[in-house]
Amino acid sequence: MPLGKLQLQIVQQLEKQGRLSPEQVETLSNREDETSGEELDKLLREMNVSPTQLFVAKAAAYHLAPFFAAKFRVGPSTYERVPQEFCQEHLCLPIGYAGDTLLLAVANPFDLAIPQKVNELTGKRVVRLLAREKDIQDKFTKEATRPAGFDDVVGAIGQEYGLEGADGDGVEEDVTEDSAPIVQLANRIIEDAYYSGTSDIHVEPWEKEIVVRYRIDGICQEKLRLPAKVGPALVARLKIMCNLDIAERRLPQDGRIVFKHHTKKGIDVDLRVSTAPLNYGEGVVMRILDKQKSTLPLPALGFSEENLAKYRECIRQPYGMILHCGPTGSGKSMTLYSALGEINAPDVVIRTAEDPIEYTLPGINQMQMHRQIGLTFASALRAYLRQDPDIILVGEIRDKETANIAVEAALTGHLLISTLHTNDAPSTIARLTDMGIEPFMISSSLLCVCAQRLMRRVCKQCKVAHEPEGREKELLENAIGWSGQIYKASPRGCPKCNNTGYKGRVGIHELMVTNSELIEGINKGLESAELKKIAMRGGMKTLHQDSMLKVKDGLTTLEESLATVPPDLV
Repeated sequence: MPLGKLQLQIVQQLEKQGRLSPEQVETLSNREDETSGEELDKLLREMNVSPTQLFVAKAAAYHLAPFFAAKFRVGPSTYERVPQEFCQEHLCLPIGYAGDTLLLAVANPFDLAIPQKVNELTGKRVVRLLAREKDIQDKFTKEATRPAGFDDVVGAIGQEYGLEGADGDGVEEDVTEDSAPIVQLANRIIEDAYYSGTSDIHVEPWEKEIVVRYRIDGICQEKLRLPAKVGPALVARLKIMCNLDIAERRLPQDGRIVFKHHTKKGIDVDLRVSTAPLNYGEGVVMRILDKQKSTLPLPALGFSEENLAKYRECIRQPYGMILHCGPTGSGKSMTLYSALGEINAPDVVIRTAEDPIEYTLPGINQMQMHRQIGLTFASALRAYLRQDPDIILVGEIRDKETANIAVEAALTGHLLISTLHTNDAPSTIARLTDMGIEPFMISSSLLCVCAQRLMRRVCKQCKVAHEPEGREKELLENAIGWSGQIYKASPRGCPKCNNTGYKGRVGIHELMVTNSELIEGINKGLESAELKKIAMRGGMKTLHQDSMLKVKDGLTTLEESLATVPPDLV
């Protein structure tokens, strides 16, 4: 048999594409000797068929779309669901996700077990694309999924400045902030933190070394230790990147790094930078604001169905005040942005006053605060009240003046959304009263208060089923009247969760919606504990109860729930 069925289809595809003439096709078809795949490739090359043309023809013959993996850039999420070891063993490459579909590049289109195994790993429908074997192999040998480690740049610093055995003296003379290794080190720290899913980078000076730590999923992890000599130069470099005064080391300073101005790697992030003088030098904390990251829809934030329905009803009211409370890093900003994204429409005018602007939202007018020139939340609110908005977002109510204008805005036909720093929803009333707002003004303007926290999700890949007993069972029964199988984090973890047992975070919410009984209690000046009881009678689930519901649903563990919020006092 001169040509196999598939070989003939490849040749016919090349003829359709105009790469082979009818005479050349006839010559190949009439060969007397059996032709192997390699021999056919050689013959086609002799007929001036390029490797790319042959690859496209093969993909068409196999009824697969061609994928040029050489141009594909491996990212931090490439092997998130399909482990790299599996991809190397089976010569496949996850390309991306489209809803419930995973696009998978394969080198062997005849191995149907690969998409089946990937489907079992991810729970996604797998659509195959054809890629060249060499291109896929190159992704494992040439291209790292993250930036290179710190060994090379730390080695360069040590080699250039002789840090081995240094005692930490003579800092400014030995290491300067404009040296190439220091510039590389600052960039590498930010790049590595970004790819690791870090929210905050901590650069901390200790007595004999400087420590770099990342906060990932709410937990700080030590990443790097450097000799103390490097500290001042690294801090100075970071100050230069955000245009701060490098000569001022006695006072705290705040700034912002636009990282795309300092890198060619296409990482479009801004960093909110804060420096502070500490006992062994200056410390720096950088909050990563990922501009490529889009806001999430409200259902993806962890709201229970009951809370989501109530919250959606509140954000669609024509006027009133909606407050979110919780500590720094509890997901308040994301919830606010998601709410605005849901109610944003061409017939609605939305104005925001933020410090800083974390996400840019299309169709919404956003204002960055500048306290140095007198542009504060209060002055922005005053200006907005003269600009005919329908909805106003204020980044935070920090003082009496802002609180007064916010309440005034809510009472004069505007929907006002803002945040406060309180521990739970009922104590927000006491906080506003402490600011000097009259109780009747609070009750007249308030629509709802949402207290929230972020808990780590238990890793779906390695979580372990567990039957609660004793105190665990008692906690579940007291909180939500339920006891059954729950999940624990695996003590060893897996590659997907970086051996921690947890991957990602989910929100828990305490949504206090005003009703007639609650309004009466606010007007009477009742204590927070009494207001909490009234709100619970009205259907409010406390943070502890909502966290236990997440445990019941298998989203997190009982240990993580109790570490995030304490049990309610009975």
